[in-house]
Amino acid sequence: LLSDAGHMLSDVGAIGASLWAMRLAARPASGAWTFGWKRAEILSAAGNGITLLVISGIVGFEAIRRLIDPPPVAGRPVLIVAVVGVAVNVAVAWILAKANRSSLNVEGAYQHIVTDLYGFIGTVLAAIIILTTGFARADAIASLIVVALMIKAAYGLLRDSGRILLEAAPAWVDLDDIRRHLLETDRVVDVHDLHVWTVTSNLPALSAHIVIDDSCFDNGRAPTLLDELQACLGGHFDVEHSTFQLEPARHGAHERPTHP
Repeated sequence: LLSDAGHMLSDVGAIGASLWAMRLAARPASGAWTFGWKRAEILSAAGNGITLLVISGIVGFEAIRRLIDPPPVAGRPVLIVAVVGVAVNVAVAWILAKANRSSLNVEGAYQHIVTDLYGFIGTVLAAIIILTTGFARADAIASLIVVALMIKAAYGLLRDSGRILLEAAPAWVDLDDIRRHLLETDRVVDVHDLHVWTVTSNLPALSAHIVIDDSCFDNGRAPTLLDELQACLGGHFDVEHSTFQLEPARHGAHERPTHP
């Protein structure tokens, strides 16, 4: 119950941080903040993942200590408090489940609540076992199961937020596929310096240098070609924020070293 109480306290902090991050992310871009504060949601999600890891370490240490030397456990009050905890967390999880969980920030708060729900369910089962069999170690075993669930949730949050913070391409993006589609566009000769990253949840961005036929700069075809390239990304890859540098073939002779 003490570990559940500590996790509940962290849930309050997680939800509060998530709400604050959502308010920051809603601020418009201005001055040096050219993307606004949208990354605040990702930082909040990473913070939730770190918090889950810290709590799992504390609970795991205490559970192992109690597994080796189990203290007396009063099963009846544990059962009553745990049942109330299950009811409260089911209600909160149901509310959050209806929110937009494609946002990593909202998903972080949701994972906190769900792991806490699992914790209370484990506490209920442990209390029942203690009341019916007197096996006091059931409390510590239930805690270790919850620790494993916390670590799993923390890993997912830190993995996804880490990809965004380190500017990795979104997991669902195939760079070779994007390059092939761009090269299939009429008058496109080459594509290089292709970058794809995620600003925040559901906001992928792309930039690339596009080498086009020299005639496009003479006959006014370049603006139309730019529209086609952006339509290609939006239609095939759902990337709405793109920046292209259109280049003639001769530009490569004096451009700084590029990457594919």
